[in-house]
Amino acid sequence: MKLSNLCINSEQWILKTFEELTNYELYCILHLRNSIFIVDQNCAFEDIDGKDLNNCYHLFCILNKQVIAYARIFEPNIIYSEPCISRVCTSLNFRGKGIGKKLMKITLDKTSILFSKQSIRIEAQLYLKKFYEGFGFKTIGEPYVEDGIEHIQMLK
Repeated sequence: MKLSNLCINSEQWILKTFEELTNYELYCILHLRNSIFIVDQNCAFEDIDGKDLNNCYHLFCILNKQVIAYARIFEPNIIYSEPCISRVCTSLNFRGKGIGKKLMKITLDKTSILFSKQSIRIEAQLYLKKFYEGFGFKTIGEPYVEDGIEHIQMLK
């Protein structure tokens, strides 16, 4: 399913499958994820996990030819029975400027269009629990440690 791209204040929000990504877009996405999840969080883990290839969508924001925000959206029954959002991240240079909130709003809107009337699951880093609660997510289960970082599952 192809959904139209959004252009807000010269930011371009794009939703693509893996096959639709250009080499440059993929490079920029992986660069952003590496800079946040591995370098900034000082966490050695395998970000390129094979899950990017099939049954998921890549939502990202480009500004000045750079990917500044990203999230991936999985179809139901791939990770969980519900659609799942993961790898949510914003460039360090754009923190505190509302891009993260805009990213989540657009991600939730696109997920609802793709998979209408279904709950959405996330595996949130525990320190971001209040951020996700602001979008209607509720905690399910107990906190757990993954790759040395406390996480919590949440459902909307």
